[in-house]
Amino acid sequence: MADHYEMAKKIQAEINSVFTGKEEVVENVLICLLAGGHVLLEDVPGVGKTTLAECFARSIACSFGRLQFTPDTLPGDVTGVSVYNMKSGEFEFRQGVVMNQILLADEINRTSPKTQASLLEAMAENQVTVDGVIYPLPQPFMVIATQNPIEYLGTYPLPEAQLDRFMMRLTIGYPVREQEIRMAALHLQGKTSDKLQAVCDAEDVLSMREMAFHVTVKDSVLGYIEDMIALTREEKRFVTGASPRAMLSLVRASQAKAFLDGRDFVRPDDVKSVAPQVLLHRLSLSSEARIGKEDPAGILKSLILKVRIPV
Repeated sequence: MADHYEMAKKIQAEINSVFTGKEEVVENVLICLLAGGHVLLEDVPGVGKTTLAECFARSIACSFGRLQFTPDTLPGDVTGVSVYNMKSGEFEFRQGVVMNQILLADEINRTSPKTQASLLEAMAENQVTVDGVIYPLPQPFMVIATQNPIEYLGTYPLPEAQLDRFMMRLTIGYPVREQEIRMAALHLQGKTSDKLQAVCDAEDVLSMREMAFHVTVKDSVLGYIEDMIALTREEKRFVTGASPRAMLSLVRASQAKAFLDGRDFVRPDDVKSVAPQVLLHRLSLSSEARIGKEDPAGILKSLILKVRIPV
């Protein structure tokens, strides 16, 4: 485990050498990668969402595909299409951008619900079906989707069922003064994402993921997670609570967090560390709570503090 732990730390260090000042965001995206999950980056333009995705793909030597979603983007642009070859007299599959290991779905809320839904099978089952034929996706496969939270005109908000497919929703935020000056200095020195060196390859990522999957989660910690999930379902200020998929995501993310900390077992602190990022986007305020201008993050934080921590 020690060798894989050191490799994971090298990935973080390599990305942080370009994507400066956002170590927590980098760690959370790496947690999703090791846990087999997907990430939704919701933030204003220009804070580095695309750069972050490119940095991850380069640092682990994985193929990278980017699709800029627009209202006229078709499902076939994502999954691929069957094209008739007049010479051979047969249909040939021309793969879509989803056939990459790291997929950047840029501004996913700008495309139609039908095109958004074309990603569901890929995100849940690591495959796509085109004209009745199943095509497995290259591994490791991860979707990093972005959306702008301040623009609503001409957008199609992701429905709850699709939000639930993302393991985490993250925000990058503006850098502080020192971080922004350092970022500009590195850019002037030519330290950009295309200069990143690969720390490992896809096989190494799959090995680290396998080790993270085998991190021990005791029954007491599972009970702690279940109590947390149950409180979100009992909270009247939320329309619906966290789903069973949310619980599984929280377990997997906690395992990956423990792995990155060099442990082979999950502690309650691991769960508390990743719970807000895993659960918050799955919880919608009731109409009364919205009128009362309740803060969903504050409500979730209070619920987490209510759960009895196992000894």
